[in-house]
Amino acid sequence: MARYVAQVPVRWTDQDSNRHVNNGKAVTLLEEARIQLLHDEAASGGVAGFAGGLVVAGLNVEYRRQIPYRARTLRVAMEVDEVRAASFRIGYRMHDGAGEDDPVAVHAWTRMVTFDMDAQRPRRLTEAEREFLGRWAA
Repeated sequence: MARYVAQVPVRWTDQDSNRHVNNGKAVTLLEEARIQLLHDEAASGGVAGFAGGLVVAGLNVEYRRQIPYRARTLRVAMEVDEVRAASFRIGYRMHDGAGEDDPVAVHAWTRMVTFDMDAQRPRRLTEAEREFLGRWAA
């Protein structure tokens, strides 16, 4: 199983009054990891379509442990499954730290829909997009 690994920095503003990463900010950190995969990595591989239109159609987040605020980077491992005509799902494991052996603090998934912004409707995945997603298949 191939996983894409993103390193996401924790910012001062990501913590709450309990000095751990706020639950809503954790979703933002997952989004930043997803952008590294679907915008940066895809574009470097010649797949630019995702940057033109993607929407989140579903989100599930399970918090396993607190992530105390420390100026550092979190490791987010992602894999893709449930690839359909116009959608796919990304699974996430956010570790409490930058290392592979650091404990998993958040398990999550998002269902992504490729979207034609001009027509304001979903569009089918291209063959190049399917091939790219296949590299990160669960």
